[in-house]
This record gives sequence, C-alpha cells and structure tokens, in this order.
Amino acid sequence: MVSIEHLSIEFSAKPLFTDVCFVINDRDRIALTGKNGAGKSTLMKIIAAQQTPTSGNVSMPRGTTVGYLPQVMELAGERTVMEEALLAFDHISELQTSIQRMNDEIAQRTDYESEEYMSLIDRYTRAEEHFQMMGGLNFHAEVERTLQGLGFERSDFDRPTRELSGGWRMRIELAKLLLRQPDVLLLDEPTNHLDIQSIQWLEQYLAQRAGALVLVSHDRAFMNNVTTRTIEITCGRIWDYKVKYDEYVRLRAERREQQLRAYENQQKEIADLKDFIERFRYKPTKAVQVQERIKQLARIVPIEVDEVDNSSLHLKFPPCQRSGDFPLIVEDLRKAYDHEVISHVNLTIRRGEKVAFVGRNGEGKSTLVKCILGEIPFEGTLKVGHNAQIGYFAQNQAQLLDPELTVFDTIDRVATGDIRTRIRDILGAFMFGGDAIDKKVKVLSGGERSRLAMIKLLLQPVNFLILDEPTNHLDLQSKDVLKEAIAVFDGTVIVVSHDRQFLDGLVSKVYSFANRRVREHLGGIYDWIRSQQAEQGTIGISAANSVPSSSSASLSSSAASYEAQKALSRQRKKLEKAVAEAEAELAQMEAALHLVEDRLSTPEGAADTTLYDRHARLKQQIEDTEARWLEASEALSNLS
Repeated sequence: MVSIEHLSIEFSAKPLFTDVCFVINDRDRIALTGKNGAGKSTLMKIIAAQQTPTSGNVSMPRGTTVGYLPQVMELAGERTVMEEALLAFDHISELQTSIQRMNDEIAQRTDYESEEYMSLIDRYTRAEEHFQMMGGLNFHAEVERTLQGLGFERSDFDRPTRELSGGWRMRIELAKLLLRQPDVLLLDEPTNHLDIQSIQWLEQYLAQRAGALVLVSHDRAFMNNVTTRTIEITCGRIWDYKVKYDEYVRLRAERREQQLRAYENQQKEIADLKDFIERFRYKPTKAVQVQERIKQLARIVPIEVDEVDNSSLHLKFPPCQRSGDFPLIVEDLRKAYDHEVISHVNLTIRRGEKVAFVGRNGEGKSTLVKCILGEIPFEGTLKVGHNAQIGYFAQNQAQLLDPELTVFDTIDRVATGDIRTRIRDILGAFMFGGDAIDKKVKVLSGGERSRLAMIKLLLQPVNFLILDEPTNHLDLQSKDVLKEAIAVFDGTVIVVSHDRQFLDGLVSKVYSFANRRVREHLGGIYDWIRSQQAEQGTIGISAANSVPSSSSASLSSSAASYEAQKALSRQRKKLEKAVAEAEAELAQMEAALHLVEDRLSTPEGAADTTLYDRHARLKQQIEDTEARWLEASEALSNLS
C-alpha cells in the first residue's frame, strides 16, 4: 500500500497542485487523468522518488518496489536486445553468484561445529530458497515471451540496440520493467510506440501479472480495458472516482454541471451583496447592515469550475473540389530495399471511403504511403485518381513549419472565412491555450509542432487525406475533435494508426499488413480484431482433419473458385480502367468547353459562327462520355 499524504508542489511560486491525498492499494488499477500541464507526470515522478515535492510525503511499507516508465528517457545502445532485457534479472544473477561463492566456501571449510559454519549454512539455505522462489534460471523463457509479446521477432534478439529506433528501444525498457514485476507499476504513455497486437498483449499481461498500477495514457480503449479507478487532477486538486474511464467521463460531466450551477448562484449572491453595499454605503441608518454584508462577502470561498472541456468544439474541413470515383487504384505493387517489404499489393479505394492501415511496425504501412505520395520508386501500377488533392500528415510534417512565425500566425495564414474568428478556440482544443499562441514555432517541442501541423492540415481544402499516426501527440479531447472532423469530411481518408478507440466508428474498411502482404477486411477495426482472433484460434484445424479423397475435391473446388476470382478480377480491372479513362476525357472536354464559352462571351467570339458549332459538338461529346462513364460505374458497383 502506498499513501500519498498532503502533497503539494510549486514551480516559480505557482502551485501545480495542493494538499493532494490518496492511497494506492494492492492490485489497484488507476488511470491518472487531467489536461496537459495539470501535473500527471510530475505526480508519478514524486511517487517514483525521482522528484521532491514542495511539501507532503509518499509513504510505503519497507521493501515495496516501484517501477516507473517515463515518456522520454536516455537509452544506451551497446548491448543486444536480449542482453539489455536480461538486465531485468541482474538481482537474480547477483544472488546466483553469491550462492556459488557460499557453496565454494562451504566445500573448503572443515570447522563443521563452529558458529560461523552454521551461520554460513543458514545464509546459504535462505539464499537458495529465495533463488528458487524467484524462478531460478527459468527466466530466459519469460524474457523471450515478453519480448515477443511486445513485437520483437526471435531474429531481433541478437541485434545491437543501437540499430533500433527510439520506439523499439522504449519497448525494451517496458519489457525490463514488466519482467522485474515491481509491487507498484507507474506507466506514462506506454502505448505510444506499440501496435495494436502489442497493446492487446500488454492489456492481458497487466490484467494477469501486475500488482498495483498507475497509468497515464491518451488511449481510451487501453484505459477502459486495464483500469478500474480514475483519479483526475484539475484546478490543483484531485477527484477520485472508483470507476473506469468512460464512466468517469459521464460522472465528470454531471459534476461540472453542478459546479456551474453553484458558481452561477454564488455569482448572483456576490452581485446582490455588492449592490446592497454600494447602494447603502453612505447611509448612516444602514451602516450596521452594510458592515454585515462586507463581512459576509469576505467569508465567501469562490467556487472553482473545472477547466473548460473543448471537446464540444466542432471543426469542418473547408469545401474542396470533387475527386474521381476512385482516388486510388493499386495493382500488383512491390517494394524492396535490401529485402522485400511488400509484394503483390492490390487495392482499390473509392471516393468518400475511410480506411485504416494496420499491422506491426516495419510491415510496410509507411512504405506504401510513400509510394502513394510518389516519394519512392516501386514496381507495379499505382494510379492516383482524377482531381485527387492529397493532404498528408506525418511526424516530419512538423519540420515544414516556418520557425519564425508564432502559433497564432501559422494558423491565421491558412484560415479563411468564419474559421478566422475561431482560431483561438481551435488552438485551445489542440492544447494551445493562453500565452502558448504567442510562442514562436522554433521554441515548440516536437509534440507541439506535430499538433500545430495537424491544425494547419485541417484548414486546407483537400479531398484525399493520408494521416500517419495522427493521434500520437494529442490528448483525449483533441482526438475527439479530430475524429469528428474526419467523420464529417466528405473526401477520402487513409489512417495509419494503432488507436482502436480513434478508429472505431471512423473507418469502414481495414487493410492489414503482415508477412509482406496486404489483406482487405470489410468492416470496422473491432471486426478486424475479431477476425484475427478467430483465425488464430483455428490455425491447423483443416490440415489436421484432411484426408486424400476430400483433399482432391477441395483442391478441385478451390481451382474452380480461383479461376472464377481471376475472371472477376479481370472484369473489375477493365471496368475500373474504363471509368478512369472516361473521367480523364471529361476533364479535358470540360476544360475545352470553358475556353469556347469564354471566347463566346467576347464581341469577336459572338460573331464567329464556327464557335457555336464547336460548342454544340463538345456538349454532345460530354453527354456521350458521361453516359459511358455512368454505365461503367454502375456495372462496377454491381460487380462489387
């Protein structure tokens, strides 16, 4: 049990939180929440004894172990992945060395009746029992299971950690922390560098193996699946809810509504008192009553209302031109560097579809995005559709911002229409409140720049969005604002993300990347997760139960099915090509028609009879092409 007692902390004489008290019990699962800057990470550092509070203390029973995973840490890179993970069991290795040393000493001594010898035997027995209780030398298998659960392959175990990205090295640190099995586990944004499969594994691990847990996360699904208690830091105080995060959100809304009513009543009371004092301040007959009102006013403790929740802010992308029916068609695409990354990729995305790219890191999601953007060469065919205007968000997008502009000016330069009157609200919804809007871009952190680049993208008139991990630096309220904006966006969207809550209800199709292949799954993100679980549960069943005669029939049926699928695929490609060609012809003819109409609007053009013939021919050609485009589109729709 950990007791946080009257904890206060100040920065530059400004209190962050004051007189915080709560208890972390064994097996507690706590989500620590609050707006950015409320003090969540600071509180975790104090519990982990990495920061000293201004006043108050943290007490826990002697021998209680605390494990802390911060958002950012300095990571060494000289060992292999396995060697680094094995450091979690340094204490077992030290104990094993001590046991061996005592064993050698026992073998050499002959004073069997002495007190020193009996004490040595006693120490050896206790050390051996403790060694066996901690699992002895069986921890290697546990290390392998944990590393694989967090996404590592066996082939990665001997790789030097200096070759890995910061995200993969953070996974090693998380593995070490889990393997040590501390009594209290403090995790600050543990899912930032994990894919969906690794997040699900971590959820199961924490449910089955962890002791007490305190978690800071912007992954709502992860919090709901892991925690059962929510502690909010707001206005320098804490509110403790014995419920999951979603239930806390509902209760918090009710509490804030009560606060607002109480605040409004108090403000009315204050206004009435001040009005009485002003009206009768100089009347001798009311002197006693005025003094009573003044004392009454001084005794009032102002009611604080929780920070305003900007998640109710609604954003809409600006109007944009309509793209063709098929903004993206990919046929038999392959990309290899020194090894093959993706191969035989075939996909078609229709106008208005919102799809997710999912899969473990390194399986080719970002590679395919770079192929779509034309940033890298590839084999095969990739067609970006007629009039598709791509808006792309990636982490390096933040580097393209002008470092000399302020946050406000950066958005003011791209905002148009009514949006210009709401710039401060929009910035606030993405955690740029107060004086932050006057900061220059060059002094912002990497996360702040990414958020600013996201806002800039939201205000640009595009019809095809490609978002690579858009939620990594957003809090829960900002995610809701972004999700709603994408949901009502009438263009096409590709989202590369591991955030299940963000994808749920947003995408209607999932493309999964694994083993150099890309598979299409109709339905939402949880439909895909259920299909993955079903596949993993049925692996090997058909092979184990097959017999020669049924296999022949199955092969024959499969061959027929394969031929039918090939014919269907050929027909679909033919129709898609016809639609694309018709769209291209329409664009050319409409441009020519506009030129003719512009000339007809001049006095010289109006007198040219040949222009009227040209105008009539173009109109007829456009009608014929539109009919051909409509026929091919309907046929393709029926085929699908």
